[in-house]
Amino acid sequence: MKILVAVKRVIDYNVKVRVKADCSDVDLANVKMALNPFCEIAVEEAIRLKESGQAQEIVVVSIGSKACQEQLRTALALGADRAIQVEAPDNLAPLSIARILKQVAQEESADLILLGKQSIDADNNQTGQMLAALMDRPQATFASEVQVEGGSLRVTREIDGGLQTLSMQLPAVVTTDLRLNEPRYASLPNIMKAKRKPLEVKTPEELGAEVTNGVELLGVEAPAERQAGIRVSSVEELVDKLRNEAKVLA
Repeated sequence: MKILVAVKRVIDYNVKVRVKADCSDVDLANVKMALNPFCEIAVEEAIRLKESGQAQEIVVVSIGSKACQEQLRTALALGADRAIQVEAPDNLAPLSIARILKQVAQEESADLILLGKQSIDADNNQTGQMLAALMDRPQATFASEVQVEGGSLRVTREIDGGLQTLSMQLPAVVTTDLRLNEPRYASLPNIMKAKRKPLEVKTPEELGAEVTNGVELLGVEAPAERQAGIRVSSVEELVDKLRNEAKVLA
């Protein structure tokens, strides 16, 4: 089985995001970037499937500028076999990303496509579902457990009412949730080995993928600053403020 894992370069989740002075976008100058946490979980799951003998090859793919090669090398250091960078603008809409991934998956003849359920920058939660629809493949989103049983897949996914178990035939698309696994750290020897693993650069034109961005970013605003809390001296004062100032009590 060949597994294709899509990964994305995002602002590190420990970094406080800043907005540009003209509110045109998020300020990325001198900001630490990292592998999207949900994508990291997808990479880890692919590695575990390979370690268990269920998969033979793991290919990671990222769509964006040359800078995303850093995150591809991280995935290679974690255990992926080879990487593909599709040279494209960093702000593509989910539909354009799904179209590119479809072409990559078909070219690679991937049996299982793993994606993080969403990226922590845009939080769209759309690419995996769009990809499955474009490829007419079965899908399982928000996976908290993945089991390969011969040519089929058994996926436990998280829903509002609890857990749902799906069974589907490969090839399939799966998006990963936080509780699926805990990603490992890359060891120094594996980081050094990752530098020698193959990393191929392609373009959407070479893949025959249509890229049209139908989404325009109009502006970005920082959330309103939260006011500091106050201390009250009695329950009566608290009730009075909740009733007359906060207007949350009748």
